[in-house]
Amino acid sequence: MTNHLALGSAQLGLPYGIANTNGQVDFDTASSILHFAKSKGMDTIDTAISYGDSERCLGKVGVHDWRVITKLPEVPNTCADVALWVNEQVQGSLSRLKLERLSGLLLHSPNQLLDPIGKQLWLALQNLKRDKIVNKIGYSIYEPAQLDSLWSTFRPDLVQAPFNVLDRRLIRSGWLQRIYESDVEIHARSILLQGLLLMNEKNRPRKFNRWSDLWAAWAAWLQLNGLTALQACVAFAMAEPRINRIIVGVESLNQLEEILTSINTNISAFPEELNINNLDLINPSRWNSL
Repeated sequence: MTNHLALGSAQLGLPYGIANTNGQVDFDTASSILHFAKSKGMDTIDTAISYGDSERCLGKVGVHDWRVITKLPEVPNTCADVALWVNEQVQGSLSRLKLERLSGLLLHSPNQLLDPIGKQLWLALQNLKRDKIVNKIGYSIYEPAQLDSLWSTFRPDLVQAPFNVLDRRLIRSGWLQRIYESDVEIHARSILLQGLLLMNEKNRPRKFNRWSDLWAAWAAWLQLNGLTALQACVAFAMAEPRINRIIVGVESLNQLEEILTSINTNISAFPEELNINNLDLINPSRWNSL
């Protein structure tokens, strides 16, 4: 079951996550995490050009025997040749990762496909796939509604989307089933909501107090079922058979060990009152404005 997990690498290049107390992971720790993950059967790494030093760190550790998926940043407004820009970005990633090809290449800003450059951008990705530099192409979305306008024209091989015990939009929208039936690979991220779901009242930032009733219900349900928040979050994602990979980012080897220990937790049902729609909470890009 461990190969159902993919290793997120944002923490290897940035001090990432609202619950991050250790800052950016140092090289020795990163190396230990990757080697331990591989020894336990994990085979996929998620990274991005925008994740600081992540690609360079991964290349230094060595990831030739991993499925590596990276993401392109937003195409600059000043870009005169989209295909050239895409190729330069990918060649830079391959150089930093010390790889000859990528298992996956995703767009970090897929709404650009709806701009005038969209068809050029998608064609550049398709050409990389044709030339076997990239195995699968697709995009990382922030909400399933984005697929309403992207899917028919820009059919992906791989979609990455947020999914956790609070954020079940992927299911409610019907898109999870549609993606699954189309034989498109789907990766779930943010299963811990950047660690917010693991925080207790004492260490949770006060700006989230407006959802105090939700946090109380979450804590009460965990206590009633004798679960840790981590066990519940991992179990929720693992229970969804239509998802191919669940991305987990860690700051330490101990955190990864705890996650791997949690994958066999079985939970029959999760309370519906934890299934919410408020984007101010479930979309981390909005947190700075709270």
